[in-house]
Amino acid sequence: MADLYLKALEAERKSLWAACRLKGLPKGTPERQRIDELDHLLAEHKAKKGL
Repeated sequence: MADLYLKALEAERKSLWAACRLKGLPKGTPERQRIDELDHLLAEHKAKKGL
């Protein structure tokens, strides 16, 4: 069964990363901070699921 939460987190991270790269946003911007939060959430979720 597909893990929709994981897919949603990865999709949001990929979208934000693309926008940051396109705009050349530096670290410390809200978008980059959200990417860091998503990385943390992804790591927690994968650890919990044993992936």
